[in-house]
Amino acid sequence: MSLKDILEPLQQPLFTVLDSPVSWAEFLEVLGLGSGALCVWLVARQHVANWPIGIANNVLFVLLFTQAGLYADAGLQVVFITLAVYGWWTWTHGGGPGSSVLPVRRTTRTEWTWLLAAGVMGTVALTLLLDRATDSTVPFWDAATTALSLMATYGQCRKRLESWWLWIAADVVYVPLYAYKELYATSLLYIGFMALCVAGLLNWSRDLGARRQAVAV
Repeated sequence: MSLKDILEPLQQPLFTVLDSPVSWAEFLEVLGLGSGALCVWLVARQHVANWPIGIANNVLFVLLFTQAGLYADAGLQVVFITLAVYGWWTWTHGGGPGSSVLPVRRTTRTEWTWLLAAGVMGTVALTLLLDRATDSTVPFWDAATTALSLMATYGQCRKRLESWWLWIAADVVYVPLYAYKELYATSLLYIGFMALCVAGLLNWSRDLGARRQAVAV
């Protein structure tokens, strides 16, 4: 049985709305819209509930991206689930002695060095893999967004302020990429994600500034 045979049911009508058939894939995309937006909003507010909601969102997008031929993005969701478990634990246990809350911090020069190195190497390796082992029509862009998203997720797990800039950079590529793949609702969602990322950047910046001011006093 081929991958195409396994994914074929996702293209079958699930129900109709105003005499228009809605497939499983389209239904998954709608669910992904809602859960994804809620997850990013909760991250911006530093609410720990973003992690379980994010895991549910990742499962939805594994199915959606696989049937769309975005294999790196589909595999990325599996990695996201693993990182979400780590981030969930870190946000509730990583505050250090006397604190159960992980504070917002800046990304250090050392972290930037190995993050950028890992991002470049990951993009090159994934591009070659997707180009040679899959039927992906956008191997480089699929790989680049995968690498950026992993870098941003690490920063999110550790509450590094600059993780929002990495998410914004990834979203700038995701919007036209998903539109090209005819995932128009998801493309629109990522425009909304960019707005939420800006809000998250501002919220975390205020939190970091207030904490530094309190320490100075």
